[in-house]
Amino acid sequence: MSEPVKVEVGLGERAYDILIGPGLLARAGAEIAARLPDARVAVVTDENVAAAQLPALQAGLEAGGVSGTVITVPPGEKTKSFSHLETVVDGILAAKLERRDAVIAFGGGVVGDLTGFAAGIARRGMPFVQVPTSLLAQVDSSVGGKTGINSPRGKNLVGVFHQPKLVLADTEALDTLPAREFRAGYAEVAKYGLIDRPDFFAWLERNWQAVFAGGAARIEAIAEACRAKADVVARDEFETGDRALLNLGHTFGHALEAAVQYDGARLVHGEGVAIGMALAHRFSTRMNLASPDDAARVEAHLKAVGLPWRMADVPGGLPDAEALLGFIAQDKKVSRGTLTFILTHGVGKSFVAHDVPASEVLSFLKENHPG
Repeated sequence: MSEPVKVEVGLGERAYDILIGPGLLARAGAEIAARLPDARVAVVTDENVAAAQLPALQAGLEAGGVSGTVITVPPGEKTKSFSHLETVVDGILAAKLERRDAVIAFGGGVVGDLTGFAAGIARRGMPFVQVPTSLLAQVDSSVGGKTGINSPRGKNLVGVFHQPKLVLADTEALDTLPAREFRAGYAEVAKYGLIDRPDFFAWLERNWQAVFAGGAARIEAIAEACRAKADVVARDEFETGDRALLNLGHTFGHALEAAVQYDGARLVHGEGVAIGMALAHRFSTRMNLASPDDAARVEAHLKAVGLPWRMADVPGGLPDAEALLGFIAQDKKVSRGTLTFILTHGVGKSFVAHDVPASEVLSFLKENHPG
């Protein structure tokens, strides 16, 4: 079997590798044992991933001499809650894992965020390994150490920065993903091109069908997205500057997710990001920051791959513009009451815009509201 692509996240003593390619579940035990000798593990997963892929991971761990326990949680965004955080932490402690043992996040972004937070606070911080099984998790949430849960007041408002020791992105794990989940993850892939890699976005416009089909193009797209994120994280681990660019589309997107009460049947995270990126480009046009041609290009690509790109694409209706603005104001990108957005001067030319007038955002939301 060919060697996986390796991307390093350069954080000095806390640097770690992202390995990308097929067959990594079978190598999980060997890769973990090489970095965390003699560690026992708790594997945290959800019911869907457990049914489809847990035996393969367990066989890979056993082959590498790694033993441990399994903690299973329900699937879905609502699992990122205080009650399920308590379940995971209690499971880690009940297994009598020690501080030098490890916690494995085996699943999509929900499991990764929840598990990373639990590992960050159990015994005041334990090593953890990300084994992401969704495209969104492989290119975004598994990399960079942002962990957390949701509050009724907003998404990801409670959490810690806690870097993994290793990320194993087995591209074969994506073969069981529902088409909708793969498309939703693709929104985060496209995001890296829109932030500051216009050549990558143009490559995706030409090659997205091959990325969806699998094989070498998929591995290359995931690797390039991981390189882009690794570069940003190495520059700004705790999101005090450049790392905020990774939130392109997220301020609008998180507001839409909160508006549907995190109901995954109506809107999953990547779909919210897709609509949010289209809105961010359209809002940039409204603010005379970018050409309408750029917004149209972004919308055309999202539409071509089958992603939603406007608020009208959210089924079941939305609260009014004032309520949506309230969700935006609660988002963590708010600083001392002023609104911060990631806006753009064009494809691949995103920037952090501070002090965006709430009145402009409200007018924009009213103009684009489907109601």
